[in-house]
Amino acid sequence: MHRNRAATTPVEDHLWQAFGLRLRQWRRRAGLTQAQLGAEIGYDHTAVSKLEHGTRRTSPRIADRLDDLLHAGGELRAACRLAEEGPAPAAAEAPPAAAPAPAPAPLPGDWTRPPLPGPPVAALGPVLPAGLAAHLPDRLPDYGLLCPLHDAAGCAVPAAADLAALHTAFRAADPDTAAPVDPDTAHALAGLLAAHLRAGDSPTAPGTAAVEDTLRVVLRRLAAHPAGPDRRPLARLAGEYAHAAGALRMQDGRNATAMACFTRALGWAELAGDHATQVAALSDMSFLARLDGDPDAALGYAREISRVAPARHWAGAMGQIAQARAHAMTGDVRATVRHLGRSRLHLDHIGIHDESDAAWLSIASMRLRVEAGAAAALRDAAAAVDDPRLARRAVDAAETALALLAPDQLPSARLLFTVRVADCHLLAQDPRAAADLLGPVLAAAGGVADGLPPLVRRELAGLRRRLAGHGLAG
Repeated sequence: MHRNRAATTPVEDHLWQAFGLRLRQWRRRAGLTQAQLGAEIGYDHTAVSKLEHGTRRTSPRIADRLDDLLHAGGELRAACRLAEEGPAPAAAEAPPAAAPAPAPAPLPGDWTRPPLPGPPVAALGPVLPAGLAAHLPDRLPDYGLLCPLHDAAGCAVPAAADLAALHTAFRAADPDTAAPVDPDTAHALAGLLAAHLRAGDSPTAPGTAAVEDTLRVVLRRLAAHPAGPDRRPLARLAGEYAHAAGALRMQDGRNATAMACFTRALGWAELAGDHATQVAALSDMSFLARLDGDPDAALGYAREISRVAPARHWAGAMGQIAQARAHAMTGDVRATVRHLGRSRLHLDHIGIHDESDAAWLSIASMRLRVEAGAAAALRDAAAAVDDPRLARRAVDAAETALALLAPDQLPSARLLFTVRVADCHLLAQDPRAAADLLGPVLAAAGGVADGLPPLVRRELAGLRRRLAGHGLAG
């Protein structure tokens, strides 16, 4: 039972003020207003304001609820209990000095096993297949990749000939006697991966095999250096290469193998403290769960995004969009709209801390992601509950996403958004507009869906079924 206000002491007041300060910090990190947070726990905004100023106490039960809602990792729960119980009595003597932090424990052997079987390293193909050198960036960060040694500070990527020589030497070296990875080689491996990703839509793209081959080389070196500070750049490279392999597998429609790659990427990225790859892997895992028709798994992966990057608004926006899409699958319109609103609140607060994780970020690129995700979530919810009003909102979001793309930017994404706009028009009971948009998409692919990327083909299949239901040919 709580004591009344008059019975509190200055120490207790200070502890409740500390709780309120932490609550305000975590609320702002989540991108919520006081009114929005209050609605989640049955309080009005004035009660939340009093909590944040330390002039109102709360119960451990409410503190637990707030901690879970804001993904505070137990910080609010602990602050409430400290305020409830008071500080511990002072110790009779000072505690002993903290012992030095132990060296990282060696990795279990399973951590260095590739996500997929493959050929021995000696059988790997050429470092720079024909056409790939043209896609090499001059510097990192590039295409969503940070330098494994210099993070967002940036660094130069070696020229094509030097990169090939560095990669060849890295592959040929005995991992048991060689150093973990020198800076030039780290830059070469990250630049090479950026080139693979840049070439993803190109007819000269070498495919996933080359990415997976280099991943195996990185893992051989990581297995030889499983402990100590030098393993971080290798773990980061392993996470980035495994995620890229999964993304390329997913583009080819091989979802089971993609999930295997994402799962391993998540572990290596966590080991390296790489928030960007963790968030990207979880987002893709949530997407694959949706493809499997598993909204519970999709929601679980989406919620995990907030745990791995709790203070990053760019990650918060992506996590909220993924949660909105999971709820849309079940026709939970209220939850879908609520999470879309939260994603836009995060978008308004992206700042310098976000750039330290994702130096390639811009407001325009994040807005593109949010609007594209909002269009998909509203479209799925509209289909689940047969609501043309939601579909019209989805049309607006999809057209906004399409307008944010330059004419020559991301051709696969442009096709995907165009098909999505058509699908939204159909759900909004405007089948003629849907059919008019669909014609040019098929014409660009030579009139056959097989000429389109797998994700576009999947969207197109659902749209054509709905068109057929309206008596229109797709």
